[in-house]
Amino acid sequence: MILEMKVPSPGESIKEVEIATWLVKDGDYVEKDQAIAEVDSDKATLELPAEASGIITLKAEEGDAVAVGAIVCLIDTGAAKPAGDAPAAPAVEAPKAEAPKTEVKAEAPKAAPAPTTYASGTPSPAARKILDEKNIAPATISGTGKGGRITKDDAVNAVPSMGTPTGGSRGTERTKLSMLRRKVAERLVAAKNETAMLTTFNEVNMTPINQIRNEYKDAFKAKHGGLGLGFMSFFTKAVTRALQLYPDVNSMMDGDYKVAYDFADISIAVSGPKGLMVPVVRNAELLTFRGIEAEIKRLALRARDGQITVDDMTGGTFTITNGGVFGSMLSTPIINPPQSGILGMHNIIERPIAVNGKVEIHPMMYVALSYDHRIIDGRESVGFLVAVKEALENPLELLMNGDAKRALEL
Repeated sequence: MILEMKVPSPGESIKEVEIATWLVKDGDYVEKDQAIAEVDSDKATLELPAEASGIITLKAEEGDAVAVGAIVCLIDTGAAKPAGDAPAAPAVEAPKAEAPKTEVKAEAPKAAPAPTTYASGTPSPAARKILDEKNIAPATISGTGKGGRITKDDAVNAVPSMGTPTGGSRGTERTKLSMLRRKVAERLVAAKNETAMLTTFNEVNMTPINQIRNEYKDAFKAKHGGLGLGFMSFFTKAVTRALQLYPDVNSMMDGDYKVAYDFADISIAVSGPKGLMVPVVRNAELLTFRGIEAEIKRLALRARDGQITVDDMTGGTFTITNGGVFGSMLSTPIINPPQSGILGMHNIIERPIAVNGKVEIHPMMYVALSYDHRIIDGRESVGFLVAVKEALENPLELLMNGDAKRALEL
């Protein structure tokens, strides 16, 4: 029986996918539920499992765009599974044939090199004038005249050296972008062209968060099954608090209407093998520090292993991106449409700052908020970022209600 495998729908709005990689070859025997291909949609890369066991016949090439519901391969479910390869019998070495004797011919005498004379490398008067005008040294020219003399034609045809290095690799490679990468590019350009994007900056003294993490991270890890107490839970809690204070930042444009949300679905930008992924932490305003860390870890592992789904990345009312893990000191993050705001985290560097009239060294981080000025005014954007800064610099009071152990569920 021949089974026709069709492209399943990865999501309601997705009409076609692209065959990114075939994981099997034409004529291979596949097992049911074995991953046979990776397909790209404009939202995620997904594995395509075999619907039955049998011999597979591919009906699409890598890079082909295939409509949802179209046939991508056939599986002959009646074909028997091929037996394992039998061990090869030891080869019997055949007697070596005697190499035929070859007749040795006397080597012809080599022509003696042309003798070097006083004329070798010497330009004629006309050639010297041309070489001087071109600023070319005669020693760099091979003369074709009698005795190696540099002729006028040699000088005319000589090209001055511009010091360009030679011998290095100058290869190029042309690779088609995946459907996901093309969609990301399209969305980024749309965000720049269709929003009135501005960015405001501030800086955060990370000393209070470092003190809490240093004091409780070991106990947190031991209590919660190896879960780390990172910076993202503090930033997520600070963002959800600021979104409640400045709800315009947690809203979107929909034509002539503003859509406001009374919940905070926070998109967290993570780097995966297929590029940037932005999975969503749902109702982050209701989660504890442990809940946020656990959910971020779960989504990051799914992105790393290529198991992220469209549902994992659908929605989101605000985005946090951390360029600091790559060493970025400062940047202007691009809004993740249709959202209206994105917070950029950066690396932490010890810098001198003024504290109560004295210069002290503290771990500092620059933070950036990019926002859509069509819906968010300067007062809301600056106020929001200041609220984030205040919460991060006073986490015990503003994020933990004065009790770190209880907030961390220790």
